[in-house]
Amino acid sequence: MSVTRARLAQLKETVRERGAELYRDLPWRNTFDPYGILVSEVMLQQTQVSRVQGRWEEWIDAFPTPADLAAAPLPVVLELWQGMGYNRRALNLKKCAETLVSEFDGEIPHDKKALLSLPGVGPSTAAGVRVFAFCKPDIYVETNVRAVFIHELFPDTELVDDKEIIPLVEETCPQDKTVRSWYYALLDYGAYLKKTQTNPTRKSKQYARQSKFEGSHRQKRAYLLRRVLEGVASTQELADDLAQYEMSNKREAPSAQETERILAELQQDGFIEQSAGAWLCSE
Repeated sequence: MSVTRARLAQLKETVRERGAELYRDLPWRNTFDPYGILVSEVMLQQTQVSRVQGRWEEWIDAFPTPADLAAAPLPVVLELWQGMGYNRRALNLKKCAETLVSEFDGEIPHDKKALLSLPGVGPSTAAGVRVFAFCKPDIYVETNVRAVFIHELFPDTELVDDKEIIPLVEETCPQDKTVRSWYYALLDYGAYLKKTQTNPTRKSKQYARQSKFEGSHRQKRAYLLRRVLEGVASTQELADDLAQYEMSNKREAPSAQETERILAELQQDGFIEQSAGAWLCSE
């Protein structure tokens, strides 16, 4: 589909107007600290803004610099992350901090290639750091940005690929320091659209409905990791504990073999380790 310059000009005008009306004064928007913005970008992956508020401040208080996070024991890091979901993000943040200390003197790089070399940092996160910390023009595509471009430019298209959106995001991206406020406007207008009408991103080819958490494999992983953090030690104790938890929620108890497989996954991912028959959080 061809989008005219006139339509792009109208989009820019609309986004600026609606963004000013809908601006959200979020704590990570009141800093240019690259580390704080990196943390916010990771926290906001697959997590609603309302759940990140408060938690971001706690994290920055506990680990104010990459060096502080790199030096922190993993159990302490994971404990502070509990309730945020997707524990791998916390593990990646710690690995990222360790890499920053060992390879970048504890500083967040603004170079895109360097950012993408960091554990757990993909194109969207790297672009977010460049835009919001360094005011560098970049192609920042995430769910709220998609919502705006699909709503404004593809109202009658059933499936919209990011390949169609990315050139338009690039073309409308300011090439000066207003890039930060531009993307904030996109994010706030997109969040508004998703709340007030049928979510435009459902027409994105990249859209994937989040699977149900209750009773899922992901929930069992999270539950077992939390119990290891709390001190439940042996495989048998963990298997019995998980079985009781599932049955108390009127779900089928997992087999001992399933629990063993999940523990092996957690070990493989670097969350836990076994010592003298007991499971411990990795250091």
